[in-house]
Amino acid sequence: MSRKKIVAGNWKMNKNIFEGKQLVNDILESGLELRDDQEVVIAPPFTSLELAASQLRDSKNIYLAAQNCHQEASGAYTGEVSAEMLKGIGVSYVIIGHSERRQYFGETDAILALKVDAVLKQDMKVIFCCGESLEIREAGTQNAYIQTQIENGLFHLDEATFKNIVIAYEPIWAIGTGLTASDDQAQEMHAHIRSLVAAKYGAAAADNTSILYGGSCKPSNAAGLFSCPDVDGGLIGGASLVAADFAGIIKAR
Repeated sequence: MSRKKIVAGNWKMNKNIFEGKQLVNDILESGLELRDDQEVVIAPPFTSLELAASQLRDSKNIYLAAQNCHQEASGAYTGEVSAEMLKGIGVSYVIIGHSERRQYFGETDAILALKVDAVLKQDMKVIFCCGESLEIREAGTQNAYIQTQIENGLFHLDEATFKNIVIAYEPIWAIGTGLTASDDQAQEMHAHIRSLVAAKYGAAAADNTSILYGGSCKPSNAAGLFSCPDVDGGLIGGASLVAADFAGIIKAR
């Protein structure tokens, strides 16, 4: 199995450029020792990307991500950012389909599939988010719901291209609520996601796909979550805004 163990920090709309610079410095100075199969990904707001790229230039296995991009290569889309623009400043990953983008900005599966294609066309990697609401979880239909998101957003890709996909499972009911999926719940969904990839692309592709957990992961619960065989790391929100907490999660991985 050669899949990467990845911890990605999504800052969302937090930290101005000066605060962001300090946070990256603090993360870099936190004594991280990453193996070849481990990666850290930092996803600051657009305004901090270029500075963060320069800070990370000489770092081993620490990469830069953008939180979103537009699906079109260029055009009259005021306020938007293209995948090519991100590639040009040193971005390696783009987060696509975060639950907040789906909920607040109405991003559909069809739009997300186009965004996936735009990122991959620029030779960057995609962190593709999927996840269910509390209502869906309580109805017991979460597996079918996640399957639809993944099939619609990703399964138009061929096997060779799919190698550039990282999947992040983010139970919406556990984002910003203080709730966290139990280790068993996380493992169950991650195993389900891996089975979907195996059915589409084969067992080897599934074994090589990194699947991250993204719901209120913090230093106190990271070790348990990361001990699950199908949980390959985390997509971290609030805890990534504090260098000591983010480093603690990374070290748990």
